[in-house]
Amino acid sequence: MPTAAPAAPGRVDSPLFGELLLKLGIVTPNQIEEALALQSLNGQRLGEALISLGYVTREQIQSALGEALGLNAPPPGALPIQPPLGEVLVGLKYLTVTQLDEALAHQRRSGRKLGEILVEQGYCSYKQLYEGLALQGRAGRPEPEPRTQPLEGHHRVMVVDDSPLACAFVQDGLVSLGYEVVCFQDPYEALEQVNKVLPAIVLSDLDMPGLDGVELCRRLKEGPTRAMPVIILTANDNEAERVGGLRAGADDYVNKSASMDELAARIESVMRRTGETERMRKLFARYTSDAVVEEILKSPDSVVLTGEKREVTTLFADIRNFTGLADSLPPEQTVGVLNQVLGGLSDAVLTCGGTLDKFLGDGLMAVFGAPVFRSDDALRALQSAKMMMVFMGELRQKAEAEWATTRQGRPLTLELGIGINTGVAVAGNIGGAVRAEYTCIGDAVNVAARLCALAGPGEILVGERTVAVLPGHEAGFEELPPVRLKGKPHPVPLFRALW
Repeated sequence: MPTAAPAAPGRVDSPLFGELLLKLGIVTPNQIEEALALQSLNGQRLGEALISLGYVTREQIQSALGEALGLNAPPPGALPIQPPLGEVLVGLKYLTVTQLDEALAHQRRSGRKLGEILVEQGYCSYKQLYEGLALQGRAGRPEPEPRTQPLEGHHRVMVVDDSPLACAFVQDGLVSLGYEVVCFQDPYEALEQVNKVLPAIVLSDLDMPGLDGVELCRRLKEGPTRAMPVIILTANDNEAERVGGLRAGADDYVNKSASMDELAARIESVMRRTGETERMRKLFARYTSDAVVEEILKSPDSVVLTGEKREVTTLFADIRNFTGLADSLPPEQTVGVLNQVLGGLSDAVLTCGGTLDKFLGDGLMAVFGAPVFRSDDALRALQSAKMMMVFMGELRQKAEAEWATTRQGRPLTLELGIGINTGVAVAGNIGGAVRAEYTCIGDAVNVAARLCALAGPGEILVGERTVAVLPGHEAGFEELPPVRLKGKPHPVPLFRALW
């Protein structure tokens, strides 16, 4: 058996962990020798090797570790005493007694902090140092009484940390607060299992071999789990690492020395923010492209769901003579044709960054400028309209080619009329408690709808304000005689887009 290094004068030496286990009668000398042999092969700490061999339980190890660190319960009414940091690190096997003696001698000469000296001399890492500080702080505080109910629902937490002790420490604390905790020491395994575990939130250590917390966060945020919140637990509170983690998508950073109550408060705060984000994502995912949704989520405060006035460009598109065509087709073919057409028109809206407001039977309404405003919204609407016209032309050619081959019935002749207008509208969630939808209402929207009704097959009619906000594009419009529209006391200027 290895023996402890001589103790410094005036200081009681701590026995090595294996010797303590022997003294407590938990293991035999032969079991210690087997564990030491396994430790030399796989690098496990002695306690973990004994557990893997089945000679002890984790509870026995934790109890013995508390004994090794002098974590005996204080007398009734007395304040708990924190064990010295050096003793904690020795008990964790991160530091030898000889290294601790040397560091303490250096501290007496220089007056510097022990932790700084230990890291500077290469005796332990920042991660090991803060793990020791966390255990030291826990030993110096009375354990909170276990809560029978979770703070806000029974959240499942995934903890990823290559240190078994750190995993057990976080797991014990969170379970006592009512959380369900699943731990992984291998970050690659955590990535493989995340879709099976389906945690509400992930707590990841920052410094791990092979795949650190920042990269783990990045991979979670780039895949199907991108909506899953991630908190990074760090021992080294370095600004550059925090910035890197936040850029990778981390929702928060928590120092490992923080209390369990603080960690739980951070979890609940992130969960509330994530819940609001998901509500916004589900609300707008039906109407607009993923890129626009992500832009909304970057600044959710800019979207006023209760209603606001803003300048938008509204587009209405309607299939001409579809009712008569539908009468001559079987119902299933009618629905198939309509879905094909509306699908292509929707793609044009989303490709140009617009919001698909609603389907109107055999047509649709789209908005450019709400919920996200861009300086070129009018141009985007015009480009979307031209893409729709090109799509309808390609659809007609395909239908004619199929008819020429089969000569059955008659070829589908589908035409489209489009109206576009720019102006101030009210944007917000409209509806009741049971059903509401984000839409735009106002005179400018009504004008766009009436221009669509006036448009002939293959025609894009545009309002005066839309042309005015497109400087340099005048040649792309043909000015038509003003028209009278319902609700307007005077004729309205009218333009036809050339495409």
